[in-house]
Amino acid sequence: MTDRYAVFGNPIAHSKSPQIHAAFAAATAQDLRYEALLAPLDGFAGAVADFVAAGGRGANVTVPFKEEAFRLATRLSPRAARAGAVNTLVFSGAGILGDNTDGAGLVHDITRNLTVDLAGKRILLLGAGGAARGVIQPLLAEAPAALHIANRSADKAVALAQAFADLAAVSGGSFSDLAGLPFDVVINATSASLAGEPLPLPTGLFAPGCLAYDMMYGKGETPFLAQARLAGAARCADGLGMLAEQAAEAFLVWRGVRPATAGVLATLRAALAG
Repeated sequence: MTDRYAVFGNPIAHSKSPQIHAAFAAATAQDLRYEALLAPLDGFAGAVADFVAAGGRGANVTVPFKEEAFRLATRLSPRAARAGAVNTLVFSGAGILGDNTDGAGLVHDITRNLTVDLAGKRILLLGAGGAARGVIQPLLAEAPAALHIANRSADKAVALAQAFADLAAVSGGSFSDLAGLPFDVVINATSASLAGEPLPLPTGLFAPGCLAYDMMYGKGETPFLAQARLAGAARCADGLGMLAEQAAEAFLVWRGVRPATAGVLATLRAALAG
């Protein structure tokens, strides 16, 4: 019998996950069906329960349900526990396992696809919300020279840095604290690109050869990447690769095989360009 998987979100019609996982299944000869399911804003747990009752084996979770999925899980992977959010669920007789593949997807895209070694690099993470929190542990696992979190509200950045201080030296502060501090990798985890707003970044932020990375993606250059390029970033990359890589990581959790992403990523990129 064909195994069922899904992605839950609200809204969800725009999701590229069904296309991605159908391609992964074909490439790895896995017998599965993957669909996008719209969950009511006040009915996520019920929608998941219905899916499990109908034979669902696993699911991805996107906005705005990642924190609710965290609470719904009966067991958490170490990376999900650190992230405080869940984007991948595994259903079995043992209950619901919650995992988070976002950070692994980001790191895989940067280190493998973009061939940027994060070891010894000075990394700046912009934003102190759930998107930022979900990638800190995997970034620290790459042994950067420094990881600094900047946010409009300095208190949130400092608190987030302290939450991971047992793993490595992490600092936090406001955007204004960045003056005179160059970084090798600058990652945007804010929603500024969605709003089309520039971030209040000081000059001199992008060190020679710096990679500017936006977790968001869209048709053409994101507002953050346009800002970074004009400010001197040597390389710019959007989050489409992260999307493909976090999906591949979830596929590995479910099926025990990690599919190649190059073909899927090329298809997604061509669709955006067209």
